[in-house]
Amino acid sequence: MRSRIVNLIGAATLTVGLGSMPAVGANTPVPKPTGQSAQCGNASWYALNGITANGEKTDPTALTAAHRNLPFGTMVKVKNLANGREVLVRINDRGPFVDGRVIDVTKAAAARLGFIRKGVTRVRITFPAGIKTFRARYACK
Repeated sequence: MRSRIVNLIGAATLTVGLGSMPAVGANTPVPKPTGQSAQCGNASWYALNGITANGEKTDPTALTAAHRNLPFGTMVKVKNLANGREVLVRINDRGPFVDGRVIDVTKAAAARLGFIRKGVTRVRITFPAGIKTFRARYACK
């Protein structure tokens, strides 16, 4: 009984804490990047089976990605700085949790960016202006 009450209080706190955040799912339209905000760092790729942090089933063939704190549903342009290839991905998961990495992309996105075999590459990610999300250490130079 006590754990049920704690869970209810936790859920209420989470709901109140989210306030007016819109629900963002797979079919919710989100703004495309304007090029006004960016991060630079390493990207890696993943092809897991399971559930993402926003509750979607993982799909390695989708153009999606994990970011530590960009809002779910945010469209992010990822540019491979080694070869100039770009892809537009939707944030639907949390990560990467490896120092120096700014984004994890799906295998499909990594294929378009041309770094499947390499596994990790230097990228620039661009997202809508006004999202305050990163530490200065990931600012592009």
